[in-house]
Amino acid sequence: MIDADSPHGPTGTTTVRIARWTPGGCVWCGSTDGVETFRNEPRCGLCREKEAVIDEAKHFIGMYGLRPLGGTLASEDDEEREYRVTARDAREVLNRIRLEKLPDPAAVRKALRPRAAAAVNAPASSTTGAPAKAPTKKSQAGVTGIDAIELQSRVQKLLGQLTSVDEQISALDGVHGLPARARMKDLERQRTTVLSTLAALEKARRRTN
Repeated sequence: MIDADSPHGPTGTTTVRIARWTPGGCVWCGSTDGVETFRNEPRCGLCREKEAVIDEAKHFIGMYGLRPLGGTLASEDDEEREYRVTARDAREVLNRIRLEKLPDPAAVRKALRPRAAAAVNAPASSTTGAPAKAPTKKSQAGVTGIDAIELQSRVQKLLGQLTSVDEQISALDGVHGLPARARMKDLERQRTTVLSTLAALEKARRRTN
């Protein structure tokens, strides 16, 4: 049995970041770097990576019915100890970058659905009065043209993101260790999301033609 010495004092003393959450930022640390939806909330790339490391360690511990994470690093073998150490280190990073005050869940939900929120807050007068006239062919063409430009812009950005993700996946090829595996899973998930979005945009583009 490997019996690692327990850390002296509280595990992972937290250094609170003095920062505020802003719409579009990570709900845990406030960063805007590589933010994507994770567990139904916006989380940055670093937080997702560390959460994935902890999740993988929990899966391993649960699969073999071992003692839960936390406390001593006492382990039955080197593999178990690696999971416990990397999970502890990941948790320390998350605690260190945690916002002083986490955002209100209602504000986060509103930020995730800006269009829905705008519709709810629209003046009631807009639904009263004379019926709106049907758009003319000219106005329809204008809207279609704007949509086409926006779609093309989004496609270009997504293609750039896809290239970046592929480059990071290639850089991790052959790299071993839990952090690398967790990062690879996150990158593969990002790649799947980008490809799905590109497919949806292609369908939208065809409808505008």
